Formats: sequence, structure tokens, C-alpha cells
Amino acid sequence: MGEFQTIIYHGRNWPEKFDDERDEYLMAKIGRPVNLVSIGLTSDEQNLSKILSLIEQEGNEGVDLMVFPELALGYSIIDSTSNEIAKIQAMAAKKGVYIVFTAFRYGEREAVHNASWVIDRQGNIMGIYDKAFPYITDEHGDPDCVPGKDMMVFDMDFGKVGIANCFDANFPDAFKRLSDLGAELVVFPSGYSAGASLQAHAINHHYYIVSSTVVPDCLAYDITGQEIYYQKTPGLNISRLTLDLDRCIFHYDLNIKKRDRLLQDYADAIEMDNCLERESWFTLKAKKPGVSVQKLAADYELETLSHYKKRKSDELDGLRGYTLRSL
Repeated sequence: MGEFQTIIYHGRNWPEKFDDERDEYLMAKIGRPVNLVSIGLTSDEQNLSKILSLIEQEGNEGVDLMVFPELALGYSIIDSTSNEIAKIQAMAAKKGVYIVFTAFRYGEREAVHNASWVIDRQGNIMGIYDKAFPYITDEHGDPDCVPGKDMMVFDMDFGKVGIANCFDANFPDAFKRLSDLGAELVVFPSGYSAGASLQAHAINHHYYIVSSTVVPDCLAYDITGQEIYYQKTPGLNISRLTLDLDRCIFHYDLNIKKRDRLLQDYADAIEMDNCLERESWFTLKAKKPGVSVQKLAADYELETLSHYKKRKSDELDGLRGYTLRSL
């Protein structure tokens, strides 16, 4: 059985079956890894039969989450209780994998939403994210779509996963909201790559972002904002990634002495895997099973970068008497 020790692992050489039982594997994992498959489909590949066969093919043991792109069924509009969704639910249960699947749906009073269904390992619908910022234009836009009411983050058994969809990338408030809701990973089903827009959100909010597009390609950004993966394949793109959601990012301020003491006390268990001197940031990760960087960092009173920035923002707003966003 291979161990997931790096920030990101990609390729096609995951074992079809682990040598040990899954429970033993989970006990022996390093950090808090999520094994994610991003599937990109062009219009020629967008049909239910193809999608079901890809879930069958790619949902091997060890895969936690599969993400399909926006327009996975083209511009068809389906009902939330449609046969298409029921078949995807059944396949999720068969393979024991979470699935994020995006298509147009009818809502209340026949309103149309650009929607992402989130399906759990048992085939249950955890929720539906309706795109907050649909693309409204005279041509090639979302067909008469109604904007969703809020961003959404889902508690999965490996961590908190948020969703943003395509045109959402242009609106910073959407990604701040995902951060406020506690997202550790944001998946991005989309009609285009988005690129630097996604990188900006990863830099500002320090969660992973992974895309699945009709280009088709897949981009992944680290909690530091660094691009850590890109793959584009004609027609059909399949990307397999492993991300460690236990990794933490910190500012130098107030943390250096605590970090050094932690690394000294747990030299065999934790390491600093990235130090960004110009930003005054560093990241920590576990390097042996059964160790949580997040728990130990809290024990040593290290403050994560996101919490530090929020705390400072609140303090300064209090001194100012208002927030800049309220102007």
C-alpha cells in the first residue's frame, strides 16, 4: 500500500486495491489526505452514459471525491429528482465516493438554476449549490438563470468542501464567504480555466482550490496560493490529486518561537515544508501517521494565518468604528 506523504500526488498509479483493509489504511494515513479525481469533459463527451462509465472506471477504492465540470450534461435542464441524478446517486453508493455534479435544474416556479449536486458515499444528496453569480449575457450564457442565495460548504468525512462555479470566480465576496463558512478545499466546476482569478482567492483565503472544466483541464492551487498542478487533455481530462487538509499556514508574527519549540519537540513527526520569506508565511505538515499538525499547533498556541488576519481586521474595524466595506 502506498503512503500519501506529499502535498500533492498525481498520476495513474494508485493501486486498484490496497494490500490492507481500508480501516487499517485510514488509521495509518499521514495528515488528513483527500484523494480527489477531477474529470473534464468537452461537449462531445457530455452525456449520462459517459459520466456513469467514468464513475465506474475512476471510483476505485481509495478515491474520496469525484468532481465533474459545469455543463456536464450540456445545456439540458433537469428536475432535481430526475432519473439522471438518481443514477449518479446509485453509482456514488456503489463506489463509496462523494460526487459533485453540475447541471441546469428547475427550481421553484420553474426558475432555472446552474446547480451543483453534492452526493455522499451512501448516495444521499447532501445539498445543492445554486450558482451565486450566473453568467447573464445575450449569447452563450446560463439560460435565464436565477442567482443562488448563498455559498455552501459541506462537511465530508475528510474535511469541509466548498463549491464555486465558473463566473463566481470574478466575485471576491463569494470566496470570502466560503472562507467564513470554514472551507478547507474549494472545488470549481467551470466552463473555463479561470487561472489567476482562482490563484488570487487561494492566496487570500488559504484553502486548496481544484478545478474541473469543459476546456478540459484541471488546475490546483495550494493553501499558499502557489499553483501545484495543471493538466489539459483533448476531449477528456482525468486528473488524480491527493491533498493534505491537515497542513497549516501561519504568519511569522507571534509564531516563530512557538514554531521552533514545536518542531524541536516533535522533530520526528512534524516538518516545515514551505517557508515564504517575502510573505512572512510558513507551512507545517505531519510526516508520520497518527499526528495532527492542526491539533499540535493549537496546543502550542500557534495562530493560523486566516485566523490572524480575521482577528486583526476585527480589531482595526473596532478602532475605526466601521468596516471599509460599509463605505
